[in-house]
Amino acid sequence: MRVLIVKNYSEVSIEAAKIVRDIVKKKPNCVLGLATGSTPLGLYKELIRMHKEKGLDFSQVRTFNLDEYYGLSSSHPQSYRFFMEENLFKGINIKPENTRVPDGSVKIEEVEQYCKEYEELIKQAGGIDLQVLGIGGDGHIAFNEPGSSLGSRTRLVALDEKTIEDNSRFFDRVEDVPRFALSMGVGTILEAREILFLATGEKKAEIVAKALEGPITSMITASALQLHPRVTAILDEEASDALRRVAFYRFAADSEKHVGIKLF
Repeated sequence: MRVLIVKNYSEVSIEAAKIVRDIVKKKPNCVLGLATGSTPLGLYKELIRMHKEKGLDFSQVRTFNLDEYYGLSSSHPQSYRFFMEENLFKGINIKPENTRVPDGSVKIEEVEQYCKEYEELIKQAGGIDLQVLGIGGDGHIAFNEPGSSLGSRTRLVALDEKTIEDNSRFFDRVEDVPRFALSMGVGTILEAREILFLATGEKKAEIVAKALEGPITSMITASALQLHPRVTAILDEEASDALRRVAFYRFAADSEKHVGIKLF
């Protein structure tokens, strides 16, 4: 695992955008796995800037989002489809038919089949080349709450009280936060060819340390990233504060500049 520690949120966003840019340039029809929330906002703003100012072309790119609140329509202002449209898709030249976000309005009796079809669509696209991830306060990736199987697939999940509390800031009342979501599974995520993990802020420091340096456990689903051969974690200084091997991570990052290859 590559662990890059940078000064602040802005630098996290810029370094993350460079990785996405390089993949898009190398493989114009690449498949990107995308995340929502406050952490990737800066990344998306930087990608929009690269498109408008540098001509970064997304016309052949295909995307799959990690998750969506169950029970919200795509037009709901707190839906993840709405989030992606407002914060990325409208700002770049991606084709609408090439963007996939789970449908939170699918009928309950059709959910299981819908989730299987979502997995099949990823396979038909050739798999995800780069998956963007953040981390929840309880250590979840996507909506894989503590206790989720590390081999789990896309499915309907119940949200943990910690997640509901954390996400209530986006809603008028905590009672308005959906209690369920459609989410890619941990197993689905680990099938991506490369993973880009982002975390910022002192509130994430302890859980980031457990995820990256602690034991692999279903109680912190982000710890499953230790099993993946190509993960780049980009952290600001505050989010890296509880890590034990900071000196090594900085040494490895500096060494990359000299050898010219990524040291996973």
